[in-house]
Amino acid sequence: MTPQQALAISREKGLDLVEISPTATPPVWRIMAYGRFHYQEQKRSREARKNQKSIELKEIKFRPKVDAHDYNFKRKHIERIVSEGDKVKATVFFRGREMAHPDFGRRILERLMDDLEGVATAETHPSMMGNQMHIILAGVVGAKK
Repeated sequence: MTPQQALAISREKGLDLVEISPTATPPVWRIMAYGRFHYQEQKRSREARKNQKSIELKEIKFRPKVDAHDYNFKRKHIERIVSEGDKVKATVFFRGREMAHPDFGRRILERLMDDLEGVATAETHPSMMGNQMHIILAGVVGAKK
């Protein structure tokens, strides 16, 4: 039918004439209550956002001369964070003379990657920025929670 006929019918029913596909030949129009349609679309998008999980980046800090107990405690904390679906930035801080030995920090981060194999994967390699060396760890797909 012509757009004028469709517009007349929609006015009789007290509804709106909404253009669905303007590029189609002939263009497609729908008679509907646009306010209700818009409200339902907003409701659906709110529900979709509510069910989403946003991934956070959490930071765990180490020192080059970290004790075994402290290391294990932080490693377990990283495992828990990664199993919840978040990412972890493991950082080694260097102060003063420790800056002369960045290999200590690299060993700690590599040990951490080896210990977390099967639980987390490294998204970046250990990199030095100023007085910090860091690596970003994310959960392995299919790992147990």
